[in-house]
Amino acid sequence: MGITPSQTVGPFYGYALPFARGGEIAPAGDPRTITLHGVVRDGDGTPIPDALLEFWQAAPDGSRTGAPGSLRRDPVTGAIVGRDGVAFTGFGRVPTDADGHYAVRTLPPPADAPYISVAVFARGLLHHLYTRTYLPGHPHDTLLAGLPEDRRRTLITRQEGEGVHRFDIRIQGDGTQETVFLDFR
Repeated sequence: MGITPSQTVGPFYGYALPFARGGEIAPAGDPRTITLHGVVRDGDGTPIPDALLEFWQAAPDGSRTGAPGSLRRDPVTGAIVGRDGVAFTGFGRVPTDADGHYAVRTLPPPADAPYISVAVFARGLLHHLYTRTYLPGHPHDTLLAGLPEDRRRTLITRQEGEGVHRFDIRIQGDGTQETVFLDFR
């Protein structure tokens, strides 16, 4: 028997994958909190209203453990019990809205891991896509240094205000518009 072929993912995210407060990665009230937001677009530049994004990052101190059980649910109510609003989770999962927009509240990544990892799930994709985003002024790492300038800019947020950063994701496009995606094999 051969290998079962891939099938597109979604759109079925509204049922089981999003979870309450999934975009609240930072502890409530932490003065270092930043908002990272943007729009996920297809190759024509049209917003994708049913994408799902996952975010992973190291804590500002460089630790990579996050809060335990950040996806744990109460078996009776279905409520998320691993997000107490006090601990940094290091993980977030949010859907895009009807206009393709998403937002997460997190803490700035540390200098030794100056990025936030992002996984994109969307209709029409056979496999989810991985990318990274960097805040402006963070040290450039090996990945950024190895990219041409026009491609590098697709991974760097635009600061829109105090503590507000925009990171748009373009699934396809010409060589300068498509977000750089990483291939993990």
